[in-house]
Amino acid sequence: MNTQNIRQTVVELCVELSRRGHFSGTGGNIALRIDAAHIAVTPSATDYLTMTAADVCVLRLADLQQVEGERTPSVESGLHARVLRARPDVQASIHTHQPVASACALLGQALTVPAGPMQRSLGRRIPVVGYAPSGSGWLSSRLARALRPDTNAYLMLNHGVLCCAATTWAALQAVEDLEALSKTLLLHAISARAEREPLAQPALQRIVDALAA
Repeated sequence: MNTQNIRQTVVELCVELSRRGHFSGTGGNIALRIDAAHIAVTPSATDYLTMTAADVCVLRLADLQQVEGERTPSVESGLHARVLRARPDVQASIHTHQPVASACALLGQALTVPAGPMQRSLGRRIPVVGYAPSGSGWLSSRLARALRPDTNAYLMLNHGVLCCAATTWAALQAVEDLEALSKTLLLHAISARAEREPLAQPALQRIVDALAA
């Protein structure tokens, strides 16, 4: 099994996600499908700007048994495996703590996606997955119950987001679209609150300015 190319793709995708501000340090992780039986997963606690293809772990999808790679795989490997088992159409699964979408995940409210390119990328509605500890089977089970064949983005309460897609770069686009949508919806909510609470306008304006920066 030649996995070099796809392991290198994991590295390149991590660097790109870091460059765009969706990954920071060791925060965030990826799984890419290699074939029907195997996935490539980012290693645990590894700076993605220094990671190499040799650091990327190859696991059996069925039981997460490690078959290649010297490092320990991400604690969220089970989360990604749930997606890739349930969605044979999915090639890539990305978990991020991207700033604005993660803020929306803290609010615990599902997002409605407007018709158009974003809806084709993300789905009609982005659900909220209830909180569970990072890396736990409980979190994986909660995500599994929320998975839908026409939904490619999920907010995880107090824990960031997960996006998936049929190709690696479509999954990256879903991450980008989710961040843009989250910013639009959050600005709208802040504007509505400012109208209701005039005394809070100076503080709310500082948030608007930070989002626009």
